[in-house]
Amino acid sequence: MSLAFVLVVSTAASTYGCGAAAAADCGSMASPGLDWSECNKKSIIIPGSNLEGANLTGTDFNATDLGNSNVNSANFEKASLMRASLAGAKAENANFSRVEAYRSNFTNVSADGASFASAEFQRGDFSGASLKKANFEKAELGRANFQKAVLTDARFFLANLSRADLTGATMGGKPVFEGAFMFRTRIEGVDLSAAQGLQQSQIDLACGDTSTRLPAGLSTPGSWPCTAD
Repeated sequence: MSLAFVLVVSTAASTYGCGAAAAADCGSMASPGLDWSECNKKSIIIPGSNLEGANLTGTDFNATDLGNSNVNSANFEKASLMRASLAGAKAENANFSRVEAYRSNFTNVSADGASFASAEFQRGDFSGASLKKANFEKAELGRANFQKAVLTDARFFLANLSRADLTGATMGGKPVFEGAFMFRTRIEGVDLSAAQGLQQSQIDLACGDTSTRLPAGLSTPGSWPCTAD
């Protein structure tokens, strides 16, 4: 093999990121901007970690504790977060699109501008979370808990909110509910007067009360308040 050939191959590897240096560093400690994509990080306890801007695509975080961590702008796309905890975490502008996060704990998380598009969050807990301008488009949110969450300008376009609990949530700005499935969604006392895309058919399926505020043109169903499940 000629020296010239070796030099060409080495240069190409360096230029295009080939080799071990470009692969996910699954054995590294948590740090900003690291690459844990497709790594196995399940059932570990690493609260307070700094993973700001990290590449966490496809990572297995099932049953892992990331509470109070900094994951601002981190990319969790297609990650597994079933029964994981990000309680109290900073997750502004993070990408949680297409994650599997059944029964996950996002209580008191600060996730303004985060994307949860097409994610699976059945029975997820977002109570007390700050979710301003968060995107839940086409997300599965059956029985999710949004009690006392801040949902200013949040987007629930085509989301499944079946039996989700929004009681006590702040709906400032113009939150979007166009096409959302709202079977027995708890909206008692919620101000939805500025909500975009709501139809009477959605309200008829939901569970509100006389203190629920609706957009102009929509009326309180005679079936309210709902009977207990």
